[in-house]
Amino acid sequence: MRVTEIFHSIQGESSYAGQPCVFVRTTGCNLRCVWCDTEYAFYGGRDMSVDEILSEVGRTGGDCRLVELTGGEPLLQHDIGDLARRLLESGYTVLCETSGSLPVDRVPSEVVKIVDLKPPGSGEESSNDWRNLAFLNPHRDELKFVIANREDYKWAARQVRERDLARFVVHLSPEFESQDPRELAEWVLADGLPVRVQLQVHKFIWEPSARGV
Repeated sequence: MRVTEIFHSIQGESSYAGQPCVFVRTTGCNLRCVWCDTEYAFYGGRDMSVDEILSEVGRTGGDCRLVELTGGEPLLQHDIGDLARRLLESGYTVLCETSGSLPVDRVPSEVVKIVDLKPPGSGEESSNDWRNLAFLNPHRDELKFVIANREDYKWAARQVRERDLARFVVHLSPEFESQDPRELAEWVLADGLPVRVQLQVHKFIWEPSARGV
């Protein structure tokens, strides 16, 4: 498995925001979202076995029992299902943040899948594989939209309503560089949209461009 970095930090997004978490950031991504903040994970990294990753997670996180598999795109990794299973068997709560452009059933059902759906402003709207919704558990898995402008918001609101996405926890996250979070909150309030407005907590604690946090 190709890994860019493994680090211990504060979870910045999802319903787990604010909790200490060990991140396993894999290398490589099949998408090129225009606002991507982890382009450094597209290339490079190092090859690690599942056993090596498990050992590094334990060494890095100590007593921390929350692990997120992220990228890049973790579902590109051939051994990602095996890694997730071994983490679960070791007593970790496992999150997997994915674009949902690849089959989410590559990881065990017990893994909390956080699917980052792509609005038009990402440049990757056509990559959304809506068939993945059938594999998600409304009582466990979550959806996220990064909103870069008003058109992204209108598109996301339409998806929430037409696809009955409110059966999941749905996060709308303002794109850090281009979307005013207050404006996004006002849109949500005006429409009564059943979602959560989410800020990227780690970017307020550390420099937005900082790595390994």
